[in-house]
Amino acid sequence: MAASKDWLDTWAPRYTRLALAAAFLSAVASRFGLWQGHVSMARFHEFIAYTGEVNAFLPARTWPFLAWGATLAETSCGLALVSGFKPRLAGFASAGLLFLFGMAMAISQGIKSPLDYSVFSASAAALLLALRSPR
Repeated sequence: MAASKDWLDTWAPRYTRLALAAAFLSAVASRFGLWQGHVSMARFHEFIAYTGEVNAFLPARTWPFLAWGATLAETSCGLALVSGFKPRLAGFASAGLLFLFGMAMAISQGIKSPLDYSVFSASAAALLLALRSPR
């Protein structure tokens, strides 16, 4: 029994890091058309429009800044998580980013939207990862 607990203690944080990293990096790849096999800034312009939907309570002139900021933050968190670089900081940053995204979704689209997409669950997982990671 102790061996299986040790195995879980070792692999559960790794699994969490990789799952969160995959979600962030997949989202970024999607907004540039990488999943479809061709890079296209037109896809990013669609993401700016989606950013506007999620942040409908903010002025339209802020949406491109928010879209680029989210892209930079998701790429940074994803790469830090997958590489294991500063896991505590990466976990806290990921938890905060996901929480802000979930709150923006809830304000603009209703609470059902972030719940359906498990945004708060991912934020909670990132927070637990941060709390469990070495300083």
